[in-house]
Amino acid sequence: MNTAGITTFAQLAALEPARISEILRASRIRVAFTDTWPEQARLAAEGKWDELTALQAQLTAGRQA
Repeated sequence: MNTAGITTFAQLAALEPARISEILRASRIRVAFTDTWPEQARLAAEGKWDELTALQAQLTAGRQA
């Protein structure tokens, strides 16, 4: 993400999942699902750590279980 200029959770939250996937592929990082990344980043940017932890507990491989 840093190579693509994404240095904050707020910047990551503003991206579409497809763009996140593009950035990761360009860096040769394979991640199957980025659908929830913007939401997770938004919660982190807002300092909502308990909500982030709860959301992550519901995910399996980055997707809603």
